[in-house]
Parts: sequence; structure tokens; C-alpha cells
Amino acid sequence: MTSILSSWKNQPLATSILRLWLGATWVYGGWSKATDSGYLNRASTGYIGAQLTGYVGHSPISFLLRHMIEHAQLIGWFVMLSEFAIGIALLAGVAMQLAVLGGASMSLILWLSVTWNVSPYFLGSDTAYLVMWIALFFLVRQSVGARGRAKQDSFIPNLADRREVIGILGTGVAAVVAALAGGSLKKKAPVSTNGTEIVKLADFPIGSTKQFADASGNPAILFRTKSGVYAYSAVCTHQGCTVAYDSLGHLMRCPCHGATYDSTTGAVLSGPAPQALPKISVAIKGDAIVAL
Repeated sequence: MTSILSSWKNQPLATSILRLWLGATWVYGGWSKATDSGYLNRASTGYIGAQLTGYVGHSPISFLLRHMIEHAQLIGWFVMLSEFAIGIALLAGVAMQLAVLGGASMSLILWLSVTWNVSPYFLGSDTAYLVMWIALFFLVRQSVGARGRAKQDSFIPNLADRREVIGILGTGVAAVVAALAGGSLKKKAPVSTNGTEIVKLADFPIGSTKQFADASGNPAILFRTKSGVYAYSAVCTHQGCTVAYDSLGHLMRCPCHGATYDSTTGAVLSGPAPQALPKISVAIKGDAIVAL
């Protein structure tokens, strides 16, 4: 506790503000994922894999995201634990330069994948966070230089220093404990059941598509045309990645291995998929579209 308090002393006010804001935000980011029942659940429309799939078509690092989709749950755990670890390390003053670089790297990746197409650019938060991390890095480096590059603040953690090793291990343990604690507070993910409303007709005009969870909880894609409504499973029949609708090609595309499906019949058009996408029963009832 003494070392944590001392890390907050004799530092510029700007450093304190950035440490507090970024550290607390990254811990909150990890907590929001840990308590989100859909984040690691392949049956949820909020599944990390489904999120990554949505970024592939618009990101300059789509080649990297495609590989991440194949290991989406592992990536999800890594992101969640990293957010906890970075936030805790920053607030506790443990390996701060390394933590700051970790936070900056995450903001850079989020910018290139999530908010790359946000225009004008200042409406996207990831660029602002990236600039804050960069500013904090130089503030921390300046502080380290003023103190003669003290061991506890060196860029590379000093593994020969028992206190520093204990601090790093403690940060890792705290991140895992926080993730497990958040997981214990999850609410059961809601899934569609027979007769469950998917969307109101007024909110889903002709030509629209929508991702939803089918009666078994798996991701599915709903379509509305002049002739009615229909839906197909969004689980690729090759290796289970989540497919996405390509509005330009009017087909469904798997971002993992390139399988494509006809958006009107679900049939395989190309790629390694062995069979068509299963059809999901939906219908218009009253003023809504429901899963049957």
C-alpha cells in the first residue's frame, strides 16, 4: 500500500489526471466484458467473434482480424484480462511504462478495427485515447529521467527486484480475480424462443437485414424483401465462425476461411463449407416479425 501511495506523490497534476482516468477506464472496460453474458457466448449476438466479424469488411487490419475470429474466445479472454491488468498496473504504479504501452497498443488496434471509418475522425474515441496514452507515456518517461531512471520505473521490468516481481504477479492475480468476480455476476444471456418477437415491422423496412439469436441461442440473420421475411443461421457450416451479410455482393460471407453463401437460398457459392446454411423459421405476426 505504501508503494502505491508513493507512486502518486511528486508527479505532475497532468500525470495524475491521465493515470486516474485511463486506469479507471481500462478497469471498467474489463469489468464490463466480465459481466457481459454475451461477450464470450457464441450463441449471443454480442459475442466477441460476431464483433470481430463485423469489423473485417471495413478495417485496414482485416488480415489480422480474420485470424483472431478463429480463436475469438481466447482473444476475448486476452482482451478482458489485459484491460484489467493495464488498468490495475497504472493505478497501482506497477511497471507503468509497460502498462502505458499496452494501453496505447489496445487503443491503436481499436482505432484500426472499430472506429477506422468514423468521420469526422474526432467523433471516434479511440484516437483520443491513443493520444492520451502517448501523452502519459512521455510524462512518465520524463518523471523517470528526473529521478535517475529508478529501478521500479524502468521500461523493462527488473525481474531481479523481488518487490517488482511481486507487484507484477499481484497485478496478474488481481486481473484474474476481477475477471472471475465479474463472471460470477453475469445474468443469463437472453435468447429467442418460439414466438419471440425479433423486431417491429415499422423498424425493419423492406431491404433490411438484422442479426439476432435463434430459438437455440445461435446467431442468425433476418432478411425482409418484397415477398416477405426469411432467416438463415449465421454459423458457418465449415468451422463454426459467424458469417456476415455482404450488402455489396448480396451474399453471406465467412471471414475466417472465405466461404460464401447465397443470401436468398443459403446455398454454398464458394469456399470450403460442406453444406448450406440452415434456414430459421420466422414469420410476420401482427406488427412484428417473430421466431417460430
